[in-house]
Amino acid sequence: MRYYFITLMTVFLFTKEINGQIHSIIPFPAEMELKQGNFLFSNSVNIVFDKAMFINSNYLNSYLAKQYTVRPQLTEEPKNYIALRLNTKNNKTNSNEAYHLLITNDSIVISGSEAGVFYGIQTLLQLMPSEPKQQFEIPCMSIYDYPRFDWRGMHLDCSRHFFSVAFVKKYIDMMAFYKMNKFHWHLTDDQGWRIEIKQYPKLTEIGSRRKETIVEKNFDPYVGDKIPYEGFYNQQQIKEIVSYAAARQVTIIPEIEMPGHSQAAIAAYPELACYGMSYNVLTIWGVSEVVLCPTPEVIQFYKNILDEVMALFPGQYIHIGGDEVSPDHWKKSKQVTDLMIKENLKTYHEVEAYFIKSIELHIISKGKKMIGWDEILDGGVSESATIMSWRGVEGGIAAAQKGNYAVMTPGEYCYFDHCQSKNLNEPICIGGFLPIEKVYQYEPVPSVLSAEHSKYILGAQANVWTEYLTTPEQVEYMIFPRIMALSEVVWSQKSSHDWWDFVGRMQSHFSFMELRKQNYRVPEPEIQLRLQIENKYVVGISSLMHSAQYYYTTDGSEPNTTSIKYSEPFEITITDSQKIKAIAITNSGKKSIVVEKSK
Repeated sequence: MRYYFITLMTVFLFTKEINGQIHSIIPFPAEMELKQGNFLFSNSVNIVFDKAMFINSNYLNSYLAKQYTVRPQLTEEPKNYIALRLNTKNNKTNSNEAYHLLITNDSIVISGSEAGVFYGIQTLLQLMPSEPKQQFEIPCMSIYDYPRFDWRGMHLDCSRHFFSVAFVKKYIDMMAFYKMNKFHWHLTDDQGWRIEIKQYPKLTEIGSRRKETIVEKNFDPYVGDKIPYEGFYNQQQIKEIVSYAAARQVTIIPEIEMPGHSQAAIAAYPELACYGMSYNVLTIWGVSEVVLCPTPEVIQFYKNILDEVMALFPGQYIHIGGDEVSPDHWKKSKQVTDLMIKENLKTYHEVEAYFIKSIELHIISKGKKMIGWDEILDGGVSESATIMSWRGVEGGIAAAQKGNYAVMTPGEYCYFDHCQSKNLNEPICIGGFLPIEKVYQYEPVPSVLSAEHSKYILGAQANVWTEYLTTPEQVEYMIFPRIMALSEVVWSQKSSHDWWDFVGRMQSHFSFMELRKQNYRVPEPEIQLRLQIENKYVVGISSLMHSAQYYYTTDGSEPNTTSIKYSEPFEITITDSQKIKAIAITNSGKKSIVVEKSK
């Protein structure tokens, strides 16, 4: 009985893992029925599709060839086949993203809209092995599925650090695999302008380049790396990425920051500020007090920018930022004072609102919708503005109660640049603490909202700010496996949320990430101590990743593969100064952070 507390948990998790091997689908489907039998997958499989499913069929065929070296024939022969069918009539919901997946012994049929069939394909892919095989079986089943929320977003900041076209495409692929459909692309800020605007070439000639970058968190005294940094996307690359995303049912929401977070633009065109001074692209992290001057000339400048931006992005939404606008730049400006008198503006929040409303009218005139961070509420917004609530949930609540649509992205639950543990061995991050368990607990619809107001919550989004993320591998480390938890929050029905079942289904996805050549954070082991008598303890080690191997030391040294390999709970006598250290290592050699425990 002395090992009962550890053994019980181990057996419980193992049972969930076995369930996960049967259907490791994330996010969890709305309705699923397992049936007898299996479908044999091999090169003899045919893909049959309606003309409307040409893009989806090519996507599926390419994925199978790349990951499994299975090369189905695109044919109309109805034998041992996968059928992709356009069918929007048998839809139990109003969702355009619903699908039906039916797997029998001799066929797989996915039906729905073009978007729905694409999501059915993602579910099918998750039923396949998480290692490359040329022939395999998948269980027969029927799945009817649809999302809870329309907005299932992921954000990527490419201003602080620039990421290649190839990685942006990979990011979109990673989103699509978990049925995330909104890519919020942060393209401009104080530290860099990353999108080509043909009318204003200096935005990229000057604004995309900073002379150096601050070293980690060396603010005072400031330490720079003395390495010039640059990068931007030309318009042809933007079009290429937009097309790539559309084929994966991902809509891109570009963000062009204004009137704050604009020092890179002001460095290129100093007349955008109020005082005619020269400025540099910011080399430190944080918020610049230098902001755009709210004059007709500057507003027209940004309308011209947005004309080019809106021509590149066919989605409904244009994000204009609007956050963290310091009024200090405006306080001594005669231009701003004159504007306030002329327009009867009482506060600097109203000055910002004047700027934002002028921009919104232009966006609306082009058939688009404006979305901004929740600060744009402070000076008042029109009913057509959509609010992105990041300073907690209050902005989303206020927006919904006013009749404005809102996307929930509170830092406490949705900022994937926050640390994943409080352990000092965690890689450098901006701060905060957001473990995957907390992401999974998030409920996007605030409980204080009535049913009438709740309908204004479009969904939720994770934000990935990159002040301390310089490489694709670091970005992937921060989003995986947390994106899986958020995908279930925004897609799956609330009644189906079950943390331990999710953990069981998550197990095969670590192997999927290996298959797809993605980096991820290996969950750190947990060291459990239970006092027996005096200084004698029973020690157990476990982790959210069941397939990892655990190694530990008891002499204060750092554990590695030459250390003691954990196999079962053990007894040990621990002194006051003694620490047990442990690490999790995967079969591919990925390592968790080192954790330690003392009595």
